[in-house]
Amino acid sequence: MATTTAPPRAQERTSASPPGRRLDVRDPAAQAFLVLWIGFIAAPILFGLDKFFDVLVDWKIYLAPEINDLIPGNAHQAMLAIGVVEIVAGLLVFLGPRVAAYVVAAWLAGIIVNLLLVGDFYDIALRDFGLLLAALALARLAAAFPHPVWDRRP
Repeated sequence: MATTTAPPRAQERTSASPPGRRLDVRDPAAQAFLVLWIGFIAAPILFGLDKFFDVLVDWKIYLAPEINDLIPGNAHQAMLAIGVVEIVAGLLVFLGPRVAAYVVAAWLAGIIVNLLLVGDFYDIALRDFGLLLAALALARLAAAFPHPVWDRRP
């Protein structure tokens, strides 16, 4: 009687094990990772800084009254705190995109809920949903590549 052998199991990689791919900028997946990584560093930092200067927009108009009532202080003070959180989020993406991209996705989910509560900014909520999906894509790509700055392999 013939015996069948199971195909060899693929080596399972845990989250603690280093990724097996090199970050080769000629690789389209690596390019996608780098574009998202740089974008999710720059955008939160720039938007966070603008919360202090209101160059792009008067950010207070985006804060739902229900949220403003829950937090201490006024809408301007809330926007300053939000600006700090966004700057920190951008720095976290720089330091550790594998985890920080999920943090940014959760932050974007909160922004979407806030915008839906305001009611007049459905277009911006939809845009932020697209950004949430991009943050999730960054998290998944970051799991496949070494960190661009300090996990370089020769």
